[in-house]
Amino acid sequence: MTPYVTPHILHKNYAQAFDNESLSNLIGRDLEYFSQAGFDMDKITLKRNAPVASLYEDAIRNEGAIISSSGALINFSGKKTGRSPKDKRIVYEETSKDNIWWGSVNIKMDEHTFEINRERAIDFLNTRDNVYVFDGYAGWDPKYRIKVRVICARAYHALFMNNMLIRPTEEELTNFGEPDFIIYNAGQFPANRFTKGMSSTTSVEINFKRMEMVILGTEYAGEMKKGVFSVMHYLQPVKFGQLSLHSSSNVGIENGDVTLFFGLSGTGKTTLSADPRRLLIGDDEHVWSDTGVFNIEGGCYAKTINLSAEKEPEIFNAIRFGSILENVVYNPVSRVPDYDDVGITENTRCAYPIEFIPNAQIPCSVDRQPSNIIMLTCDAFGVLPPVSKLTPEQASYHFLAGYTSKTPGTEDGVLEPIPTFSTCYSAPFIVLPPGRYAEMLAERMARHNVDCWLINTGWTGGKYGQGKRCPLKYTRTIVDAVHSGALAAAEYETFDTFGLQIPTALEGVPRELLNPSLAWPDKGAFQREVRKLAGMFQKAFALYERDVDEKVRLAGPQL
Repeated sequence: MTPYVTPHILHKNYAQAFDNESLSNLIGRDLEYFSQAGFDMDKITLKRNAPVASLYEDAIRNEGAIISSSGALINFSGKKTGRSPKDKRIVYEETSKDNIWWGSVNIKMDEHTFEINRERAIDFLNTRDNVYVFDGYAGWDPKYRIKVRVICARAYHALFMNNMLIRPTEEELTNFGEPDFIIYNAGQFPANRFTKGMSSTTSVEINFKRMEMVILGTEYAGEMKKGVFSVMHYLQPVKFGQLSLHSSSNVGIENGDVTLFFGLSGTGKTTLSADPRRLLIGDDEHVWSDTGVFNIEGGCYAKTINLSAEKEPEIFNAIRFGSILENVVYNPVSRVPDYDDVGITENTRCAYPIEFIPNAQIPCSVDRQPSNIIMLTCDAFGVLPPVSKLTPEQASYHFLAGYTSKTPGTEDGVLEPIPTFSTCYSAPFIVLPPGRYAEMLAERMARHNVDCWLINTGWTGGKYGQGKRCPLKYTRTIVDAVHSGALAAAEYETFDTFGLQIPTALEGVPRELLNPSLAWPDKGAFQREVRKLAGMFQKAFALYERDVDEKVRLAGPQL
């Protein structure tokens, strides 16, 4: 007989009964808030900052989740397997309306409709047996962080935000106080399509006056992550005077030099910032402050499509107990995930705490200004050089343009790459006019004398289907040369039409690769693609021409 096992512990409901009692008591002084917000405290059980193991149990028991062979929780987001940008709205109200970049990204919603949807969300949460609350922080620098409260009906969502926000210590949780921002996630319940302003059963909406977010009609967890980012994208410049950025960031182990990586999906932002000689500050969202750089998040939300231990060992090994695999197909016998199977979606993901990455910089902040900015693009037209040194005006131009290209799919008739221009490398999450972020970036770059590089991880020697993608080993050599200072000391020549400065030689990288005009066997075809892409840049940039200095306008391609 062991003193640690007693008959009543073996009762099947013992642990759950203890959970309910202990986790509910944690809320103590906050009960009044929940009652005033409309929660029926007699019907629901509130679980605040529940332990990971407890969230696993609830997700398995109530949501059909399973534990993978590596210990990660596999769960599913239902019908929506990605963000719903057309259903994202911001409340038009007096405190924020003059700051917001209104349009197709930030769609207006009236305050009355927000109140209806908020009430609908709370009414739904009142029908659940368990309501999960997670209190955490956004932003690693205490001077600029905000307190975030997530209220949701799924253990999967609570665990996701436990991973993505910064987890408070027990003392911090005890003294958490009133949150700065609240998310009401009733994603299992649809919005009413007949409510004014609703165009579907999905609604993702932010009210900056109330500092609240309401989610209806989508269970995709990424909506919460990007909701927090949108709020920080607003608050950092407006309230704190700091620059929020959609970027990854790392810091040199030897020299302590900081690099920011901008880039859209598929350009290599996560892959290239993972470097054994450097510490990872974060892989997606940062703030460039007056004193340095800090991560907004407490975790990573990595794509797992075609993931392997050989290609991305850090991410592969982070998928263990405490992580969530989202919409990943698995072998029902062995519980081994199949990262190549796109049967549910191509947007398969894993969310894990950043400390699961072995070379993470914890705390995820540095009191040092960046030395280099790397803007990543995947040019499927085979036109842009693998690396170019940008002038300050060119840096502003390419930051506002935010160019990359999607490669042709398998649909009939899609024969060419599709250019994508996502301003500030984060169009779906931009809250203020793009020029405001660009001005802050230019001012900080000038003040701290930061070098800026445009690195193309796309095609060379021909466009998609004719040339080949720039080998990762050469791109890594180029990034290493940025960090060592070898590129800053190189000799340069001008790449016509785009006016970019490109190195004439770099050890470890073939000469013909550095200048695309040398890599293309058909010079006439190359010039045609140059002119085509330059025209696309000019057309896309026309949206910002009126708001930028003439020097920035002239920093783009000239036909």
